[in-house]
Amino acid sequence: MRSPLCRNLSVLALTTLQLLTHLSANDDSDVRKKVDKAVAKVYPALVQIHVVTVDYSEGRELKFEAAGSGAIISSDGLVVTNHHVAGKAKLIHCIMSNKEEIPAKLVGTDPLADISILRLDLSRRKEKKEPLPVAEFGDSDKLRVGDRVLAMGCPVALSQSVTMGIVSNLGFTIPKMFAMGFRLDGEEVGSVVKWIGFDAQIFPGNSGGPLVDLEGKIVGINEIGIGLGGAIPGNLAKEVAEKIAEFGHMPRSFLGLKVQPLLQSSTHRSGALVGGVMAGSPAESSGIKAGDIILKFDGKPVNVRFDVEVPDFNHMVMSTPIGKKVKLEVLREGKPVELEVTTIARENARGDEHELKSWGITARQLTDLSAKELKRSGKTGAYVWSVRPGGPAGDAKPAIQQDDVITSVGGKAVQSLEHLEQLTDEIVKGKTAPVPTVVGFDRNGEHLLTVVKLGVKDDDEKPAEVEKAWLPASYQVLSTDLAENLGLKGQTGIRITQVFPKSAAEAAGLKAGDIVTHLDGQKIEASQPEDIEVFTQMIRQYKIGTEAELTVLRGPKNEKLALKVKLPPRPKAEARMKQYKDTLFDFEARDVTYMDRIKQQWDEKQSGALVTAVQPGGWAALAKLNNGDLILGVDGEDMPDATALEKKMKAIVEARPVHVTFFVKRGIMTEFVEMEPAWKDK
Repeated sequence: MRSPLCRNLSVLALTTLQLLTHLSANDDSDVRKKVDKAVAKVYPALVQIHVVTVDYSEGRELKFEAAGSGAIISSDGLVVTNHHVAGKAKLIHCIMSNKEEIPAKLVGTDPLADISILRLDLSRRKEKKEPLPVAEFGDSDKLRVGDRVLAMGCPVALSQSVTMGIVSNLGFTIPKMFAMGFRLDGEEVGSVVKWIGFDAQIFPGNSGGPLVDLEGKIVGINEIGIGLGGAIPGNLAKEVAEKIAEFGHMPRSFLGLKVQPLLQSSTHRSGALVGGVMAGSPAESSGIKAGDIILKFDGKPVNVRFDVEVPDFNHMVMSTPIGKKVKLEVLREGKPVELEVTTIARENARGDEHELKSWGITARQLTDLSAKELKRSGKTGAYVWSVRPGGPAGDAKPAIQQDDVITSVGGKAVQSLEHLEQLTDEIVKGKTAPVPTVVGFDRNGEHLLTVVKLGVKDDDEKPAEVEKAWLPASYQVLSTDLAENLGLKGQTGIRITQVFPKSAAEAAGLKAGDIVTHLDGQKIEASQPEDIEVFTQMIRQYKIGTEAELTVLRGPKNEKLALKVKLPPRPKAEARMKQYKDTLFDFEARDVTYMDRIKQQWDEKQSGALVTAVQPGGWAALAKLNNGDLILGVDGEDMPDATALEKKMKAIVEARPVHVTFFVKRGIMTEFVEMEPAWKDK
């Protein structure tokens, strides 16, 4: 049996051979040797990162699987990757280039620079005595346009891969036409990052992998792909990595001012235009005003004539030691003015978010910035970020909404999100039923009171769904026999059997009968019926909203096409829909799913409550309500969903009518189902 080292060297040799085939015959042997050495230095330290990460929506913490790339940068197991790969991870596993899998923990993360640092749990290594392979940072400032670079990573959650290209740009920024820029957790990444542009091919999953020069040094961290690859400069990544390793976060200075390039109408040739000053900030306290032109910052000349120079100024300010007094030289109405400002520590734009199940909300701790955006004088309270429909907070009257700030619970002032969680635990501890609690909250300058029934019923407790990307179509495996009889002997892939109407697949031009052979250039290795999950798993590795390219063979002549489809999230499964159980009439119903409409060929707007169970011997069974009936109305009132049905049935119990009439859709027809319950005395 070959040792892990031998297997690793075999993979390394194959990877190098593949790379060298891309070098032209005119390349001298020196370049070939450099490529070989560069791969040998960094490839063993390349890791594939699998995470269970979270997102927050409609009052819930939603867990989903994701994958990315990273590189080991220290002998004690530090790994550098992107914040958008691992910054919200709950579980992390890193797979080494020799296929060894090691759990890891998040040391710290920085959404502003999109950098996260992990630490491998080396106690879980099988080969504890074998030293870790480590990659080193180089000097990204020495890169030149035209330099060869190697982009390493794990595309589409596949094993480690290397592509080669050249540096095409040493500082590209997000164009103004993209008004929202590139934001992560409220932070505008482009405000401090000028990306290294390169033409080496990268795919989803390459994020966090190293960009390597021919000396075998990390000169960038792969981050974005927009036709052209974009990497966070290695010098910036190294600076952030070292600070996170030391402090657990990235400390930065803050002034509270925004600069922009000098106006085209300006007669000045140097300086940076102050576009705005935040109220209550150090900049305001020092007397800086909008319209000032900063000429020098802490004795250093300032020159911001173009958008691409703004990140340089921001980085200079943020890199200043926290608490330092800095002298500014500015021009104000053509006259020189000297000012002095003391920096303070910069908080992240958004605080950490938590799910509060007893409330049916997710909430954040207020930060300086979010408090100012909400026009609040301080950071006390808990900032509501999302509300679960039908949950305790959503059902309160008045209901708690997104962007409300909870300020008191049960007569006690809420100091922070953590404090709110503590107060909630005290209220619901030992209780078997929801507890009505007076809650104070602020909304747009108003202070409101409501009553929230804190606590969660058992039937409200459902595990969060793992969200995955999805192709809205049905398909079968292109089996060996089928391929041969279609004139495609040896071809693998899947055959589209149905394209769901008005979907992303239909918009992309996909048609029933199409043969899909590749996904973003990756061959679909499916040739037997049992391989049906191969393509599904490939799609699931993509981030929701990603645009993927399908290689398609169409028609009797097998015309080859390239179709791009934006992958939507998989629709909610039956188990995730609102369920209603009627214990009086003995039936169960739920909301209509996307797939219900597809299978039944219903209109996309078809609503109602779908009957999923009818108990024998109950009132519903006696009235011949059937499993599979779609309840459209009750006693002349439309029933758009299970929530409306539940509300109506509660009203019926209170009113106790002699007859209860359901209007249902059954097959291709509709009909009325009349129930005549024998009401018990109140």
